Amino acid sequence: MSSAEQATSDNSHGPGQRRNAMLMLGALGVVFGDIGTSPLYALRETVHATTAIYANHAAVMGSLCLIFWSVIAVVTIKYVTLIMRADNDGEGGVLALAALAHRSPGLSRGVKSIIGVGAGVGLALFYGDGMLTPAITVLSAVEGLTVESKAFEPLVLPLALIILIGLFALQSRGTHRIGRIFGPVMVVWFAALTGFGVASIIDTPVILGAINPWYGIRLFTTAPWIAFVSLGAVVLAVTGCEALYADMGHFGKRPIQHAWYFICLPALMCNYFGQGAALLRNPDQAPIAFYSVIPHWAHLPMVGMATLAAIIASQAVITGVFSMTQQAVQLGQFPRMEIRHTSATDYGQVYVPNMNIVLGIGVVLIVLIFKSSEALAAAYGIAVTGVMAIDTFNVALVAGKQWRWNPFLVVGLFGLLWLIDVIFLASNALKIPEGGWLPLFIAFCVFLMMDTWRKGRRVHLEKVRSESLPLNLFVERADKSTTRVAGLGVFLASRTDVVPGSLLHNLKHNKVLHERVVICNVMVEDTPLVPAAKRIEVDKLGKGIYTVKVHHGFFETPDVPKALEDARRFGLALDLDTATFFIGRETLVPDQRSELGHWRNWLYRHMAGAALSPARFYQLPPNRVVELGSQITI
Repeated sequence: MSSAEQATSDNSHGPGQRRNAMLMLGALGVVFGDIGTSPLYALRETVHATTAIYANHAAVMGSLCLIFWSVIAVVTIKYVTLIMRADNDGEGGVLALAALAHRSPGLSRGVKSIIGVGAGVGLALFYGDGMLTPAITVLSAVEGLTVESKAFEPLVLPLALIILIGLFALQSRGTHRIGRIFGPVMVVWFAALTGFGVASIIDTPVILGAINPWYGIRLFTTAPWIAFVSLGAVVLAVTGCEALYADMGHFGKRPIQHAWYFICLPALMCNYFGQGAALLRNPDQAPIAFYSVIPHWAHLPMVGMATLAAIIASQAVITGVFSMTQQAVQLGQFPRMEIRHTSATDYGQVYVPNMNIVLGIGVVLIVLIFKSSEALAAAYGIAVTGVMAIDTFNVALVAGKQWRWNPFLVVGLFGLLWLIDVIFLASNALKIPEGGWLPLFIAFCVFLMMDTWRKGRRVHLEKVRSESLPLNLFVERADKSTTRVAGLGVFLASRTDVVPGSLLHNLKHNKVLHERVVICNVMVEDTPLVPAAKRIEVDKLGKGIYTVKVHHGFFETPDVPKALEDARRFGLALDLDTATFFIGRETLVPDQRSELGHWRNWLYRHMAGAALSPARFYQLPPNRVVELGSQITI
């Protein structure tokens, strides 16, 4: 159970209820921004995909039926009700779920490999989605100006770019301050969606009949191919469902579920049905479906509200990318990067400068290439459906192996949900020539880098191990021909069974060994957080030599000096104020017969060269760090 969830469960009345209400408000401002802005374009694109063959009434009723049942099946049943049960110590997201599924008992090596590859693919697809979401949401919102007057049309692209560039420029300041207003803004946004939608439904109540599944079935029976193609637009209504799960650790399961059931779902459905009612009355308004339910006097205020909501949705995705990058770095999927914490109280508030630059440039280029939300809709969706299919596979393993559900129930329920994901994925695959290639290309580049980094690290570390001296032999010979000097030397190492290269180079060049030597290895576990009681392991080898294993979760930032302070309870009192920290600086040289091949070898060496220094990443005191260089052929 997450800390947020625990806080809500401790008290069922009074302060507990107020805490739950505040968490719901925070979740509205962070979690639901993406899916909450889907009405800007989802029904518009779905109706557009079906009106080519159907009469307006059949197209609207069928499109609305597909959107309604997709939101119920994918978001409400699968994510909010089922997948949110699969928390990794209170945390969610594609990496956290993969780590949880990987721990399931009785899995073969092949299944574990599939989980690992799926996690990498899911993460790569998430980055592709992370670039598209800010572009399409902000463009859709600003395009509302053209409803008021076509004279505003030349301003849409420049305004969207100004908003997006400003958003990325502000990331380094952190989001915890402006985040306080996100929740109230989204409450007003959902209230407006509900109010305008209900008013339109009252005028044309027959639209409520679209709840009948027959309208969706009839689309497939009369023109199955057109209906299948339209699913590529229907999926736009469920984009953002991954955020419900990924941000569970920040707000807790219950606040997110309550916010969805009682605020977001009713508001979205009221607005979608309201749009449908307006299109039944006036089919010509299909290109501006969202604004068809809004009175003329409210057009400009709603454009402003839509822009704020789009900024919030974009911020939620950007924050998610930063959070997933932190996890990926800790789990060894990416090289070390600078990760700044922008809040003293919320460990989830992080800023990754390098990723912010890449994401910002990517989003600006996407806006300049596609120029409109309608064009971007062709690229949007395929990454989301890929992540959804991966999540369904992993949660099915958790349900069967860890929850001990009946195998027939697991196969039947999750098989059906996975089939829905695959159908959505197949429909979105038709968009590849029109723009769907873009998120796939982004995902391919990200996955290629991750795969190269993993394989390169394996070859790199194996090379280091093969050329290293076993630690037990070193301890045996430690006092035979070595001058011992007073003080403490801490040597960072990738493993604790061999002598670190920095230690051997210190002996080679300085001819001395400290009176006390600590060989420190930082290990990242497949859980978000590691309890303080299990933070470190200390092994006394004799002759003043110790190995210390520091354990961190993938949601934590390693702090080696702080962790070593806890060694006192193991009988190892360290004076870190006078300690010297030794790290290795390796120069990688390509081997003519490298396992990595020529281009992977080149890519890995450049990624390793650009990685953040261990001294900064592990928060070592800069005035007490000694770097010793070595050359390694890989």
